[in-house]
Amino acid sequence: MAGQGQGQRLTVVPTVTVMGMIKARLAAATRGHALLKKKSDALTVQFRAILNRIVASKEAMGDAMRSASLSLAEALYVAGGPLRHIVQQSVSGPARLRVRAHHDNIAGVRLPRFEHFLVDDGARAPLLAGLAGGGQQVSASRAAHVRAVELLVELASLQTSFLTLDEAIKTTNRRVNALEHVVKPQLENTVAYIRGELDEQEREEFFRLKKIQAVKQRELERQVEAAKLYAVEKVAGEVALKRGVSLGAAASMLENGGGERDDDIIF
Repeated sequence: MAGQGQGQRLTVVPTVTVMGMIKARLAAATRGHALLKKKSDALTVQFRAILNRIVASKEAMGDAMRSASLSLAEALYVAGGPLRHIVQQSVSGPARLRVRAHHDNIAGVRLPRFEHFLVDDGARAPLLAGLAGGGQQVSASRAAHVRAVELLVELASLQTSFLTLDEAIKTTNRRVNALEHVVKPQLENTVAYIRGELDEQEREEFFRLKKIQAVKQRELERQVEAAKLYAVEKVAGEVALKRGVSLGAAASMLENGGGERDDDIIF
C-alpha cells in the first residue's frame, strides 16, 4: 500500500512554496478537465447529429441511384444505341458540376465540408436528341444523375466529418480520462502529502519550542536560587565580620533567627 501511495503522488520537497505551485497546477488541471469535458459533450452532440444525417443521406442515396439507373435504362430503351455516341460528342471541356471544400469549426475541431455547384459557361451546345430520339428521357436521366452526384457529395462530406469527429472525440476522451484518473489524483495526493508534512513539522517545532522554554524556565529558577543563596551567604559574611564568629555560625543564626539582637545590624 505504501508503494501504491508513493506512485500516486509526485516526488517533491514538502515546502509551502511547492504546495502553492502544486495547488496552481491542480486548479489549472481542474479547469482544463471541465473545458475538455464540455468540448467532448459538444463534439458528441455534433457526432450524433451527423450520424443521423448520414443515415438519412444513405437512404436518399439509395433511392437516387435507383432512380438514376432506371432513368438511364429508359433513355437507352427509347433512344437506342446511337444515344451513347450523341452524348459523348456533346460532352466537351470541364464538367459543369464541381465540388469545393470548406472547413467548419466545431469546438476547436476543423471539420472538412464539401459543397457542389454548377458552372454555367454558356458555350456548350445543348444535347439535341428530339422527342423521337428520346430527348425527354435523356434530360430526366441527366437530372437524376445530377441529383445522385449531389447526394454523393453531401454523403462524402458527412462521412469525412464523421471520421474526423470520431478521432477528435477519442483524443478528447483520452485527455479527459488522463486528467480525471491520473493527473488530478496525483496532484491531490501530493497536496495532501505536503500538508501532512507541514503539519508534522509544525508539531515538531511546537514541541521543540516547549522543550526550550522548559529548559529556560529551569535555568531561570536555578539562577534565582543561586542569587538567593548568594545573598544569604553575603549577609552571613557581614554578620560574621561584625560579631567575630565563624561564617557557619552566622549562617545558622540567620537561618534559625536565634541569638541576641544586635542593634547595630539592620535587617
